[in-house]
Amino acid sequence: MELFFRSYGEGQPIIILHGILGISDNWVTFGKRLAENNYRVIIPDQRNHGHSPHSHAFNYYALVDDLAEFVDEHKLENPIIIGHSMGGKVVMRYTLENPGIVSRIIIVDVSLRTYVTHTHHQQLIRAMLDIDPVKYRNRKDVASKLSETVSSERIRQFLLKNLFWKDKDKLGWRLNLESLYENLESMYDGVYFSTRFDGPALFIRGAQSDYVSDDDYRAIFGSFPKAEIKSIENGTHWVHADEPEKFYQLVIDFLTKH
Repeated sequence: MELFFRSYGEGQPIIILHGILGISDNWVTFGKRLAENNYRVIIPDQRNHGHSPHSHAFNYYALVDDLAEFVDEHKLENPIIIGHSMGGKVVMRYTLENPGIVSRIIIVDVSLRTYVTHTHHQQLIRAMLDIDPVKYRNRKDVASKLSETVSSERIRQFLLKNLFWKDKDKLGWRLNLESLYENLESMYDGVYFSTRFDGPALFIRGAQSDYVSDDDYRAIFGSFPKAEIKSIENGTHWVHADEPEKFYQLVIDFLTKH
């Protein structure tokens, strides 16, 4: 699948993969700043997200294949790969399948284990499915309707990034919401490989999030023996947005050290 992507700077490639319901645009400010350090930062939209194609197939096998195809197609050598949440699981799976291709990885607030279904994601997708943007005159009206089911202003703004003008007077969702909803259960699958990645790996967790617990450390070190695990005290699952400066500093320190 030919993924849409944004690219900034020149140098060793860094690929950034967003999480579910995310979009490449969410990482542009961080990516541009990272590119100032002599890196080529590449931020794709994953399938069924953003400007990338839609597909009924939506699972980690498909997402990892997309990443492998992307690396090959763009001839990216020794890439550093960053992934948040769903994107982090894609990165871990791809790296363990291709340990000789990847230079370093940075995993943002996700571990290898199988997660109990988070009804939060189901509720968010359902809230978006229940809104037909074509019926609304402007983004403000859609935001007002979304506020009836999504109380958090921050989460609403995150979701509304997926709203676009299909033409001059018709709004729509960029996400393939139907496919995401139907296949959501597979996004909680764990990462279980007999291989390991012996290169540098950084795991950044939000201390206010339950996605990475102390009990996950054994599995992390089993698959990524050189892993470093860092916590950001006030970070939630969206730790990179909660504490952008602290997050950036952890990333750049890790890249500089290795």
